[in-house]
Amino acid sequence: MALALDNLRVGRVYRLVNQGEIRKIEVVDRLSGENFRVKDLDTLEFYTLYELLQWGRGKDYDLEEIR
Repeated sequence: MALALDNLRVGRVYRLVNQGEIRKIEVVDRLSGENFRVKDLDTLEFYTLYELLQWGRGKDYDLEEIR
């Protein structure tokens, strides 16, 4: 079962599955409401959670804490 976005915590690592993509992300900062600045641990790039979910949540959507 996917975590709700308001349960994310700064400094924690999560596994995000959406639209066939699997990403390991670390939450760096809370920007506003349900938008967070995250670091992709595979590519070391920074994104906002809004950018990763802007095209919607697919049938495979899952968000879980891994550490």
